[in-house]
Amino acid sequence: MSGARLGRVLALAAASSLVLAACAGGGGGGETGSDATSVKIGFMGDLTGENSAIVIPPRNGAAMAIDEYNAKNPKVKIELVPYDSQGKADQATSLITKAIATDKIVGLIGPAFSGESKAIGGQLEESKIPSISPSATNPGLAQNGWTYWHRVVANDSDQGPGIAEFLVKAKSPKKAFVISDDQEYSVGLAEAVSKSFEGAGVSVERDKFAQAASDYSSTVTKVAAANPEVIFYGGYYAQAGRLLKQLRDGGVKATFAVGDGSLDQQLVTGAGEAAAEGAVFGCPCNIPTPDVTGSLKTFFDNYKKSAKADPAIYSTEGYDAATAFIKAVEAGNTTPEKINEYLKTVDFDGASKPIKFKANGEPENNSIFIYQVKDGKVKLLGPAESAKLES
Repeated sequence: MSGARLGRVLALAAASSLVLAACAGGGGGGETGSDATSVKIGFMGDLTGENSAIVIPPRNGAAMAIDEYNAKNPKVKIELVPYDSQGKADQATSLITKAIATDKIVGLIGPAFSGESKAIGGQLEESKIPSISPSATNPGLAQNGWTYWHRVVANDSDQGPGIAEFLVKAKSPKKAFVISDDQEYSVGLAEAVSKSFEGAGVSVERDKFAQAASDYSSTVTKVAAANPEVIFYGGYYAQAGRLLKQLRDGGVKATFAVGDGSLDQQLVTGAGEAAAEGAVFGCPCNIPTPDVTGSLKTFFDNYKKSAKADPAIYSTEGYDAATAFIKAVEAGNTTPEKINEYLKTVDFDGASKPIKFKANGEPENNSIFIYQVKDGKVKLLGPAESAKLES
C-alpha cells in the first residue's frame, strides 16, 4: 500500500465514532441458545489511545463483515460490541468482566495487542468464551494451553526471523542493535529478531526502556557507541517515531527497522520525514491497494465505502476474524462452546489469506511482507523472501 493511502488511517480514526455507531448491525438482546435471534460479539483493543491507528482498521474490517452479514436478514443477527482498552492490560481486565457477565458476549474479536491478550486469556478460557485476535503476535500466547484462543495473524516467531533474515540479505550486517520497551509485544518481537540475527552470525547488542519514557538519550548513547549497521526496535509507532528522531539527532545513521506495531504513517510524523526516510517495516499483513484485482479489489472497494478510508494495517485480518465467527453462527451455533467447537473445523478463503486454525489456535498460513519509507511515505516492497530495499 502506498504511504499516502496508509497515512489516511488518521482520517479513519477521526471518523471512528461514526463507524462505531454503524457497526451494531441490528440485533440487541445478546440471546444464546437454539432460539436466539441475536448474539453479541465483542471487539477489544485500543480505539482511542496513542496506538489506536493500528486497531481501528481491523475493528472497521470486522464491522464491515458483520454489517454485510446482517444485511442478508439472517435468522440470527450479530451485534458487534466495542470495548476500548486503549491497549492497557488493566483496562482489558475490567472490560472483559463486563463483556462476559453483563453483555453476555458469545465471542471476542481481539484483544488487538499481546499484553492485553495475555492479561485476559485465562479469564476467557475459564468462562469458555472463544476469541480470535486479528493482530496480537506474541508467540507465547499459543503456549498457554488455551483452547478458546485463536489468531489469524502470523506470530513473532515468524515475523521476527522474517524481518531479520530480510535485513541480513539486504544489508549483510556484522553488527546489529536490538531495542525494546517493556511491553509484552515489544519484548517478544525484539527477542525473536535478536535470536535470528545471532543465528545468522550477526553480533547483537540490546537495550530496553520503559514504555512511558520519552527521553531515550541513554539508548541513543549506547547505539552510537556500538556503531551497528542495522537497528531494530520491537515496539509501537508512538515510541518508534520518537526513538528514531532521537537516534538521527544523535548522529546515528544505521538502517532502522521495526515490526507490525509501527507500520503506520505516524512513525514518519513522529520522527520527521528526513529522519524516517529509508526506515524498514516488517508485517504479517498484505494491505490491499487500489490496483489489486479479484476478491481483494472487491474488499478494497467495499471497505472504502464502509469506513470512508482506504484499507490499512490489519483491516483484512479484522474482516477474517469476524467472518470466522459469522460462519459459526450461520451454521446454527449460538452458544460460546458450540461456536468454539465450530472454529476447530473452520476453513475458508479469507480476505487476508486462507483461514484455518491449528489445534493451538495459531493460523495454518503465515506470510511476512516488507515496507519502506520512500519520499516520506510508507511503500510496500513485497514478500520478505523477494522484497528489495530501494536506495
